[in-house]
Amino acid sequence: MRFEVPEGLMVSVSGVRGRVGEALTPDVVARFAAAFGAYMIERAGGRARVVLGRDSRTSGPMLSRAVSAALEGVGCDVIEVGLVPTPTALMAVRYHGATGGIVVTASHNPVEWNALKLASDAGMFLDADEAAEMRGHLDRDVPWKGWDGLGKVTCDDGAAERHVAAILELPYLNVEAIRERRFTVALECIRGAGAVTLPRLLDALGCEVHGLNLEPDGRFPRKPEPVAENLGELADLVRKTGADVGLATDPDADRLSLVDERGRAIGEDYTLALAARVVLKHRIGPVVTNLSTSRVVEDAARDAGAPFHRASVGEINVARRMQREGAVIGGEGNGGVILPDIHHTRDAQVAAALVLQLLAETGQRVSEIVAGSPGYAIVKDSVARPPGDLEPAYARLEEELGAGTTDRQDGLWLGWSESGKWLHFRPSGTEPIVRMIAEAPTREEAQSLVDAARRALGG
Repeated sequence: MRFEVPEGLMVSVSGVRGRVGEALTPDVVARFAAAFGAYMIERAGGRARVVLGRDSRTSGPMLSRAVSAALEGVGCDVIEVGLVPTPTALMAVRYHGATGGIVVTASHNPVEWNALKLASDAGMFLDADEAAEMRGHLDRDVPWKGWDGLGKVTCDDGAAERHVAAILELPYLNVEAIRERRFTVALECIRGAGAVTLPRLLDALGCEVHGLNLEPDGRFPRKPEPVAENLGELADLVRKTGADVGLATDPDADRLSLVDERGRAIGEDYTLALAARVVLKHRIGPVVTNLSTSRVVEDAARDAGAPFHRASVGEINVARRMQREGAVIGGEGNGGVILPDIHHTRDAQVAAALVLQLLAETGQRVSEIVAGSPGYAIVKDSVARPPGDLEPAYARLEEELGAGTTDRQDGLWLGWSESGKWLHFRPSGTEPIVRMIAEAPTREEAQSLVDAARRALGG
């Protein structure tokens, strides 16, 4: 029978998400988990094993139980890793040789949201083709098993410890040199999953940690996205403690934002730029990011003489392009760093370690490193997505702005290489909105591009 998607439920290559108790209910979650389980069994050609993790949202335990029951009910064995960062759960997929994984997390969405992120045996989120195959099982009868065909559940409480240990063994990381610096770090984890891993990683790196919102109870004290305007409390803590750097995560700790030693949030795009600079000091190779990422990452690649590529927005799109190009580092300008030496997924823990390595290697402060990079102003805005096709708006914008470079792989990207300006105009895959992101040498120029995008939508 055909599955009817409830109004307000967002189904995309990123998984399925919605407001808890409205579009996202235990029965909806169980239906998707059962379809995923059936897909995993089909891929395995028999018995399948699925890793299950979650972030700290208050709805997480309830929805995780629904997921686990559905997976067991279709005959999958379940390995529960509990409350851990998303990258920790995805690493556990490969560690256990599992057929796939599910992480119950809505990442940067507000607290009333939750979601299922679906992963393959590679410990990477499903790509577009895999997601389409999985969704095909939604329109089939659920293959519930009888009493003698049910899956089994086991618990793995060592996933966070293994994740930290793997980071400490990175070839780019001089653990002793970082320890000798005895960095003071202000850490803010929004009462999310990063509180499970980052304190122990920073302790292993010899840091003096001043924590904020480290209780992983899911009661977010700020808006979940770790963008500059949401990090005022962390900035105050940096100034109060004299910290060398402030680190902030989103609820599932796959994104990291930085506050410099003066208490200034420097913008989440710099996380990937700084991580790329340290990796490229040790190993030259391609760098991949998405179309919405600041040119500071492209500049880091250019300064190192490394090839640079842009992919569609979405972690899996960047990760797949990284695999094709043999990239040594990549990620997204939202603070998501992907280091293939660990895995092909965004990882705030990896990002934190690489930033500390850069500070140890250069002997510079965060503000000095940023000041040595070309300066850009970036403006990010969004509007409710209007009904109908966005193509007419794209065409109007192209005609009005006359850019030197046009890219249609993900909405509309317009670039002007001679001035360093660009505009990305695209529908969100995680919220019912249209995103407009522009960058230019001045904020006024960037804002004018965003204003043009609004006009093209009729706003």
